[in-house]
Amino acid sequence: MTAPAPASVTLPLNILSIQSWVSYGHVGNAAAVFPLQCLGFEVWAVNTVQFSNHTGYGAWTGAVFPPELVAELLDGIEARGALPGCHAVLSGYMGSEGTVAAVVGAVQRVRAANPAALYCCDPVMGDVGRGVFVRPELPELIAGQAIPAADIVTPNQFELELLTGQTVNTLQDALSAAHALRGRLNPNGPQIVLVTSLTRSDAPQDTIETLAVTDEGAWLCRTPLLPLDPPRNGTGDAIAALFLGQFVRTGNVATALSLSMSALYVLLERTHQAGTREIQLVAARDEYAAPGRVFGAEQVD
Repeated sequence: MTAPAPASVTLPLNILSIQSWVSYGHVGNAAAVFPLQCLGFEVWAVNTVQFSNHTGYGAWTGAVFPPELVAELLDGIEARGALPGCHAVLSGYMGSEGTVAAVVGAVQRVRAANPAALYCCDPVMGDVGRGVFVRPELPELIAGQAIPAADIVTPNQFELELLTGQTVNTLQDALSAAHALRGRLNPNGPQIVLVTSLTRSDAPQDTIETLAVTDEGAWLCRTPLLPLDPPRNGTGDAIAALFLGQFVRTGNVATALSLSMSALYVLLERTHQAGTREIQLVAARDEYAAPGRVFGAEQVD
């Protein structure tokens, strides 16, 4: 009797994530890798620092890795013949001029092997209340080198204003600034701007929004504003990963926005309920692929 043929195996898609790492808590790759894995991706994590905890505590131990390490690790991955199978690159906090150049170099190498690969840049530079918290030269370097290479960029409202020089108070302000930033992205890509932590004067009270702007239109996803004080570190890293993952999975901006924001809301809700300083990334694991409560994306442009 002939044995049945083995079932075919669908290999997961692959994402290269170049970010910081902390041993305790969840920021950088420690906030991005696990949600992407829960979405079914293989994640090739390249860590730019190894710290005990995020710097928001005011004290930490560990080391910043030399930017050359990024290129060396890419050499090793390339030697395995893996780069043609890389579907996207994700970057977050870049602590030095050399790191910006190393990330852009990695994107170029991946695209040489797979021209269809996407690059999602989370331009971590500052936030409302804290101002610019990176080295003074970094905003200009990110704007001049990383943004033109990106297909997707995920600034918060403060970073959108910093990158465009435009003040954002209303929805029309946000749309105008996002379209201005879109014009500076990689012209061969989808040119998606995802504006996170949007708090505009013409929005309903006690809400927070995320705005996705493309050449096909703009969509807004609104969730209740949870009283997290201080704001939790790592949420921007998590939403950039979730949005990128959902967009690669679905190819639909509105769907990716709705699913990623719905998952993030549950993550923050569980963090608030637990009263913890660190986001409850593992506790929310069942929500990343299929959130139980879905907040829709409304087309606004």
